[in-house]
Amino acid sequence: MTLLNWFSQRLKTNQQRQTFALSLLLFPGTFWLLLFFVVPLLIVVLYSFLERGTYGGVDWQFTLEHYARLLNPIYWGVLGRSLLLAANTTLLCLLVGYPMAFFIASRPARWRNTLLLLVIIPFWTNFLVRIYAWIVILRQEGVINTFLESLHLVGEPLDLLFNSTAVTLGLIYGYLPFMILPLYATLERFDFSLLDAAHDLGANDLKTLIRIVLPLTARGIVAGSLLVFIPAVGEFVTPDLLGGAKSIMMGNLVHSQFLAARNWPFGSALSILMMAIVLAPILIYFRIAEQKLNA
Repeated sequence: MTLLNWFSQRLKTNQQRQTFALSLLLFPGTFWLLLFFVVPLLIVVLYSFLERGTYGGVDWQFTLEHYARLLNPIYWGVLGRSLLLAANTTLLCLLVGYPMAFFIASRPARWRNTLLLLVIIPFWTNFLVRIYAWIVILRQEGVINTFLESLHLVGEPLDLLFNSTAVTLGLIYGYLPFMILPLYATLERFDFSLLDAAHDLGANDLKTLIRIVLPLTARGIVAGSLLVFIPAVGEFVTPDLLGGAKSIMMGNLVHSQFLAARNWPFGSALSILMMAIVLAPILIYFRIAEQKLNA
């Protein structure tokens, strides 16, 4: 307290005191971000320019070999698969999550908290346990195949596991709440009387959705899409357990380089590439939003 009083005595104006107080409030969060986000990121960037050690780790010799290795079409194929699966997951989460968020937001206030609780209940269970539950559901001796065989709808078990469809299903299940919650936050502030006004003016449901609802909830759509797309690109647990060797994503590749191959520099270069590609559309969106705001 003595040190704070000493600083306060030397701040002569109210604006200086307010700036000092604001700095004190921001310091813990800023320090946390610097220590656990910026510093690790700088370490990854540094490692990507170093040579691989003989027994793993790094050798402090500068090289661009790892970035040159990224030109191999194999890695771009894995990256393309990751982006495609993440994009499909985002689109399907939007198609499923938007009606759910709209339904919750349009319910009476006494029901909204209960419905939101049902959305976030899966978070009460460990994510890995939930993915293993999908293995039980999708495997050849699992719930779906057993049910279909009991009804004599299939003659032999379907291959529902270890393919891109299983990975997409697992990603949708895991990230659907991240789409619903931002959409609900936007739709909760939506004026539903605009729907009645549009119908009174002769607009059908489709025109009302396209020309009124979607434009006014665009921020929630973008926020939810980013919250789903960004982690889905780097996902490695779901494709590892549900996809097998045929559905390797960038997260699996980075994971294997750090832990199996012990090639930390190349794993760092892969991480930087993935981060740059993911950040590009985000920066473009914010640039367009800023231009529209200033227009």
